[in-house]
Amino acid sequence: MTEPPYKQTRVALVEDDAEARQYLAASMGEQDWLELVATYATGTEAISAVLAANPDVLLVDLGLPDISGLDVIRFAAPHLPDCDILVISMFGDETNVLAALEAGARGYLLKGSLARDISIDIRDLRDGGSPLSPSIARQVLKRLQSRQPHAVPKSSEAPGLSSREIEILNAISRGFSYAETASMLGITVRTVHTHLKRIYGKLAVHSKTEAVFEAGRRGFLP
Repeated sequence: MTEPPYKQTRVALVEDDAEARQYLAASMGEQDWLELVATYATGTEAISAVLAANPDVLLVDLGLPDISGLDVIRFAAPHLPDCDILVISMFGDETNVLAALEAGARGYLLKGSLARDISIDIRDLRDGGSPLSPSIARQVLKRLQSRQPHAVPKSSEAPGLSSREIEILNAISRGFSYAETASMLGITVRTVHTHLKRIYGKLAVHSKTEAVFEAGRRGFLP
């Protein structure tokens, strides 16, 4: 039996719709490296049991029957700091999108855009990416542009980015994948992921789209 192509990853799913649960479970079941360790139909159930499940990835729907999926994210993000949270929801409005990202979600997909294998987005997430449906990415970008319309000199912004962080962002802005960036710089994908988390913190952003935009606005990128 061949080894799985990616590191074994434990996934928990918070989704009240049985059909959606079945679709996502079937998609993950086709991948040897993905293990669906828990499913929850309500937010209350998820909050009470997700710590024991200790997943590497948490998929969360926002429209739950008891509480908002935002409450699940706000609970899980600080208690499971190594867990990547990905929203899969019908809600694509700015209020929910920004609230989810600010609460700790590292990606946001609309259910209507789930035409491909969810394992692709989970792999991107674990490699340090921030999977966003195209309409969500445009929404985030427009929000940033409307809030920060003019470039600000780098000297007035703090803290700055290190030379390594700038190298990583520059590569990503040019379209290189996380694996390609790691190979070019002679580091591991996990190290790229670690640097990106620091970059997000310094720039006060929640995704690579925001990070590239904000770094360019501040003059860190060519």
